[in-house]
Amino acid sequence: MLTWLSKIIFFKIVGWRFEGRWPKEIAKMVTIEVPHTSYWDFPIGILIRRILDVEIQWAGKASLFRFPFGILGRWMGGVPVVRSKRTNFVSALVDIYNKSDKMNICIAAEGTRGKVDKLKTGFYYIATGANVPIFMVKFDYKNRIVWMREPFYPTGDFEADMSIIDNYFAGTQGKYPSKSYKFPA
Repeated sequence: MLTWLSKIIFFKIVGWRFEGRWPKEIAKMVTIEVPHTSYWDFPIGILIRRILDVEIQWAGKASLFRFPFGILGRWMGGVPVVRSKRTNFVSALVDIYNKSDKMNICIAAEGTRGKVDKLKTGFYYIATGANVPIFMVKFDYKNRIVWMREPFYPTGDFEADMSIIDNYFAGTQGKYPSKSYKFPA
């Protein structure tokens, strides 16, 4: 019932579509989503998760997990991130990946809905530390397309790998174009 309703909302009511495919055969990966300019990115992600029938955890700022909403957030796969101080969040996630048979956490690579000039790098270090691919998803609001790229296996050459990642997301328009990520040329 929920899958059917999610499809009606996503495809018919809001008029989105998919390009690419979700690699269900890969048990462990880090998913990154760009651009993250609006609260609407979250419900779109929840619809995608339901339509594709995939288990995806998501990282969000710790304040989203306060009572009573924290119970719902964790139930929906949320993992709180404390952003106000340095934590070992990357190391903790690498340990979870290494102990799990199946794990996929989605991270908004910009780290905020505001305008940024460069992506946060935690996702990269999680993927390299856990030896898992990075799955890149972009929400193209202008054309109402959710683009899914084939999984990217980081080489360990940070600069070269980030160039590939930046180029993939270049020019993708978020819900609020002025906040969309445009990496320095």
